[in-house]
Amino acid sequence: MKAVITGATKGIGRAIATKLAQNGYDLVLVARGLDELDRLRQELTPYGNAIFTQVADCSVKEEVYAFLNSTAVDFDNVAVLVNNVGIFLPGSMLDEDDETFEKQQHINTNACYYISKFFGKKMRSAKRGHIFNICSVASKAPVKNGGSYSVTKAAMLSLNHVLRQELAPHNVKVTAFLPGSTKTSSWEGTAIPDEKFVQPEDIAETLFTILNLNKGVNVDEVLITPLDF
Repeated sequence: MKAVITGATKGIGRAIATKLAQNGYDLVLVARGLDELDRLRQELTPYGNAIFTQVADCSVKEEVYAFLNSTAVDFDNVAVLVNNVGIFLPGSMLDEDDETFEKQQHINTNACYYISKFFGKKMRSAKRGHIFNICSVASKAPVKNGGSYSVTKAAMLSLNHVLRQELAPHNVKVTAFLPGSTKTSSWEGTAIPDEKFVQPEDIAETLFTILNLNKGVNVDEVLITPLDF
């Protein structure tokens, strides 16, 4: 089977890519950095699966569609899509520049919309597939000093619900992950111990478990937070 993962070279995306590669999935990995993609491909190649990489800035619609319209990869048999790419730009919504909101909207919401439509149609025709949207606890309640981020993640969760509603009659599953504080590169330099965080591998393990549930079961949302942060 084949999986597409956006924001694949760091944190949650990287952990999911590793877990799926270890379990026999061919992968299409999307990220902005060519060098990071190449390093990840070299790390995953020993598992013996096909690894395709695509450089794309998901804040730019034209680059997203250039990826989707690429003829280098056969997308017709994609079984899993992980919309993981995202960005958090802290600050007061009232005091920020418009571009701060717009950039987060382009990456956190719009890219998910474009990519999900593309693969959702293919999965609908194939009568199979699973879309995972990596949202946030901010999708349900605004996080302090992250107003615009919270708005875009709430929109992403709403998009997730619409996708699930439209695809369920076609045997396509859609699941939202709502992680709390997760130990990714955004927490570099913190003095908080690792055990206080959700780890990217926790999300990858949970996602893989969901993939192996019975055909008639859909996990709508996964809220996963630190025990005592």
